Amino acid sequence: MLKRFRKRDETPRDPAPARRLAVATLLVEIARADFEVDSSERTAIRRMLAGAYGLDPKSARILVEEAERAVEKAVSLYEFTSRLNEELSPPEKVEIIEMLWRVAYADGRLDKYEEHLVRKAADLLYVPHRRFIRAKLKIESEPSPEEPASPDAPARR
Repeated sequence: MLKRFRKRDETPRDPAPARRLAVATLLVEIARADFEVDSSERTAIRRMLAGAYGLDPKSARILVEEAERAVEKAVSLYEFTSRLNEELSPPEKVEIIEMLWRVAYADGRLDKYEEHLVRKAADLLYVPHRRFIRAKLKIESEPSPEEPASPDAPARR
């Protein structure tokens, strides 16, 4: 009987669902950082998760709902960033920080609590400060989803 249990534990598990949930949870946490989750932030989260992981809209929505439940139970970001730290390369970690910045800017403004939380996530993911700043500047220079791409468009602040 014990052999059966050991065999089940030895079967390799796909780390992708847990990784996706960790990323989704960080994105949801950023959206909640300023104490109001805007519809543009929710849309940005679903769109980024769908694009990053090849999810259909329903699967992206379900992942966000699961992440929202995980955020309610979480005591810190560490439980999510530790998994990502083990499994992601430095460039992939920077991509996560860029995703966090996109959510922070999705409603057209950056709140000090959002910025603090992105900084905290970057620290926990061991993203160097210069890469953190580069990611922020890159996302600031992107047009917001509502505004047309224009070379004359001012950067978001």
